[in-house]
Amino acid sequence: MIDKIAWLHLRDGRILSTRSRGKEVYYLPGGKREPGETDHDTLVREIREELDVAIVPESIAAAGTFEAQADGHPAGTLVRMTCYTAGYRGTLEASSEIEEIAWLEHADRGRVSAVDQLIFDHLHETGRLR
Repeated sequence: MIDKIAWLHLRDGRILSTRSRGKEVYYLPGGKREPGETDHDTLVREIREELDVAIVPESIAAAGTFEAQADGHPAGTLVRMTCYTAGYRGTLEASSEIEEIAWLEHADRGRVSAVDQLIFDHLHETGRLR
C-alpha cells in the first residue's frame, strides 16, 4: 500500500492537477509523508515544493480517502489517497519536479491516474467538478 496525501483545489468546476517532468499522466498535487510528519505537515510541505504556494494550515479540511491500483506499479499495488481542501497564499506555479499545472474537468478523467479517476468521479457526482 502506497500512502499519499493530496490537495483538492477546485475553481469554477475544475480541479488543479499537475504533471511531473517526463510523465504523461496528471496527478493531484501532494505526495508521501516524510518520517514524523502528520497529514497536515505533508500537505503544507508538498504543496510548497510542487506549486510554490503556502497552504493556510487553519483552513485544512478532510475531503475523503480513496484507494485504487497504483499507477506504474505491479498489479495489486494499491495507493491510498487521503484528500484535503485548503486555502493558500501566493501564486500557483509549477516548481520542483512539476513540469505543468492544469485545470481539469470530469471529461479529462482519462488523463489522470486510477485513484484520481475515482476522485474525479466522486467530485462530479457531488456537483463539484463539471
